This record gives sequence, structure tokens and C-alpha cells, in this order.
Amino acid sequence: MLGVLVKGGLDDGRGKARVNLFRHKHEVESGRTSSVGMEIMGFDTKGNVVASDVPGRKLSWEEIGKRSAKVISFTDLAGHERYLRTTVFGLLSSEPNYCLLMVAANNGLIGMSKEHLGIALALNVPVMVVITKIDICPPNILEQTIVQLTKILKSPGARKIPIFIKNREECINTATQFVSRRICPIFQVSNVTGECLDLVRTFLNILPHHGNYNSNAPFEFHVNDTFSVPFVGTVVSGVVRSGVVHVGDNVLIGPDSTGSFTATKIRSIERKRISVAASAAGQSASFALRNVRRKDVRKGMVVLHKPDEKAAADNQPKVYREFVAEVLILSHATTIKVKYQAMLHVGPVSQTCSIIDIDRSFIRTGDRATVAFRFVQRPEYLAVGDRILFREGRTKGLGIVKALGYDPKKPLNPEVLKEKVANGNVSVNGKGKE
Repeated sequence: MLGVLVKGGLDDGRGKARVNLFRHKHEVESGRTSSVGMEIMGFDTKGNVVASDVPGRKLSWEEIGKRSAKVISFTDLAGHERYLRTTVFGLLSSEPNYCLLMVAANNGLIGMSKEHLGIALALNVPVMVVITKIDICPPNILEQTIVQLTKILKSPGARKIPIFIKNREECINTATQFVSRRICPIFQVSNVTGECLDLVRTFLNILPHHGNYNSNAPFEFHVNDTFSVPFVGTVVSGVVRSGVVHVGDNVLIGPDSTGSFTATKIRSIERKRISVAASAAGQSASFALRNVRRKDVRKGMVVLHKPDEKAAADNQPKVYREFVAEVLILSHATTIKVKYQAMLHVGPVSQTCSIIDIDRSFIRTGDRATVAFRFVQRPEYLAVGDRILFREGRTKGLGIVKALGYDPKKPLNPEVLKEKVANGNVSVNGKGKE
């Protein structure tokens, strides 16, 4: 689907269109995406897709950028269960404006697609569905897929209004109202015959850009990926959460394993592989950093403006090993108690966390609770309001950060404190009875 949308031309029915999108040899052999791929698609002023005039020749990102009035970035995520961690990381770190859910007409909404739909709904990302392979699917099977999809979208967990887009007029009306988030546009396409692909392209062109981006707030950039580029040095890519940054600005990158930040300078900035002088909130960009080694940077770090020397002591960025979040348990076979460990995702950060306190004795599927977490490996840069997702195997729970840090003298569950006082063994940090 993405190969046909981005590269132009149709598929041959045997996956020819996808080969150019794979990044690894095993992906070509298995036909499965295992990494987060990035592709862009440009539209000119008349709404036509910017494509090469010469058949078989691929336009570079720079050429697409220069010839386009609007550019859409696709983050291609893995669909297979084995790569769920990669998919969750991609969904949280790239902060997408919209989610395009692929459903094969002859398979229906199978296990992992439900998982992905659940994650998108949990993160409040508007969802549109594309049913593919309608050219090889018997009508009765297609009907079953549509009935199943409609039932899931209308269910109490999703509460979406499915809209099947059949013509250009419906396409334009739905695209302009899509920000309401209650509606879910559904397209039925064939990448071999090209049926209804023009409706998908029109829809993508009309889609408004939405998001709460504040260019006046302090600069904050989250690192999704790191590279070492010959003759350039260390490069970090990611999304500018807030503020504006210019080439030559003094910045801090961190936290490292001790929670410290390193001072560096922005040598150059690229957006869609085109050199630019600045980057603002809501944009994805890559920064070349001065005097920073590749092994000292990792996914999940943040880049912030360096404070003035006078205010440096007070303005050092704060990092936290512990935090309190309000969580909802989506699915878990047994009960979750204190000391339970899971992989926690918050933005581009992926790290094992243990639960150090809960506002009740235990929690199970469907429960909402206030929970205190502790990062196992190192402290991280967090903010109140950040969305978190934690899992052990498949998705387990999600939540929102309510407080940074945790005071063991104030447990979340008052009953625990009463019990400790009654037994006379209230001890904080091993300092005896207090």
C-alpha cells in the first residue's frame, strides 16, 4: 500500500511495490516490516502527487520537498507480533497526527491489528482504516470483514462512527470533519487494479494538520534515532515538542545513566533531508551535534536549550527515577501487585519499570488506579501529562503521568500506612521507626 502510494505505479500482486521500502535483508525475504520506516509523499498546488516524469526513476526527498505544496510523512510500523515493541515505540515516539490501519479483506481484523487499534485509541490518535486486496477477495468474505470491522469500531471500547467512503464528495466532507475524532473513514482499495486509490490520495491531501504545538514555549526535542554520518559526526533525529531551535544554538542533551546532561552545539539541521536554518514545534528534524560521540546518545534522550551561566545552577533540567501515574489496566491474566515489573513506554523512552506503590492492595483487568513506578536502569526526563503505556508481552495498561517523584512517607494506599502503624514497623529508607 505504502509502496504504491509513495512511489506511484501499481503492484503486480506478488509484493513488487513493497521491496523498495524494506531496510533489512530479512524483511525482503519474509515480507515483514521489522523496523520503523520513514517515507514521504508530496502534493503540488493542484493536488496531484509529485512523482518522477521518467518511469522507474525514484525522486529524492529533496526533489519532492522542492516541488511540493504539501508534504505528508509516513511512519511505517511493523505489523507482526514479534515486533510489537518496535510498533509501540514508533507510535509513541513519532507522535503521529493520524493512524492508518491496514486490514486485508481476506483476513479481517486479526489479533495484532486489534492490538494496534487499541494502542491508537488509547493514545487518542484519530484512526482511518484501509481494507486492501479487494481484487482477490470473494464478496461474502469481504462482507464478513466489513461486518466485523464495523462491530469492533462501534464497540464501547472504540466508540467510533464508521464511514465507508465511496466517492469524491464523501471523501472531501469526511476529510474536513475528521478532526472530530469520533468518525472513522474506511476505504476499500486494490493495489493491483488501483481501485479507489485516488480517493485515499485525495483524502490525504485534504487532511488538516492538527496538534497542540507551542512555538513560544521553551525548546524541547525528543530523540527517536541516532546516526553516525561520515564527515558530519553524530546526528540525532526526532520530533520538536515545543519551542524553536536554530543552527548554532547551544543545547544540552541527556540524561545519561547518571541523570546528567552534556553541553553541545547544533552544527546543522535537516528536515526531510533538506538543510534548514531552524526547526519549530510539531516538526520532525535531524540535528548534527558538535563534540558528541554516537555511543553517548540513545533513543529516549531529550535536547533542551542551554540555560544562561548565571542561572545554570537553578535551571539544570530535572530528571526523575520515580513518578506517579493514573493507569487503566487493559488486559492482564492475573492480579498486579507491588514489585510487578513491565516494559514501560513514555514518548521515545522504553525502559523496564517496577511498581513501588498502588492505591489499593492489587489491580486487575478493567481497573483504574493510581500507581507509583520506578525506572530500573536510569532516571528519565518526564513531564506531568505525558502518556505512558506499559506491557509484559502484549499491551497491558496505559496511563498518564500525574506527579514527578514519589515520597515513601506518603503511601498511595492509606490502609497500608494504618497497618504499618498498628504493627509498629513504620520505617522510611531504613532509618528506624518514624
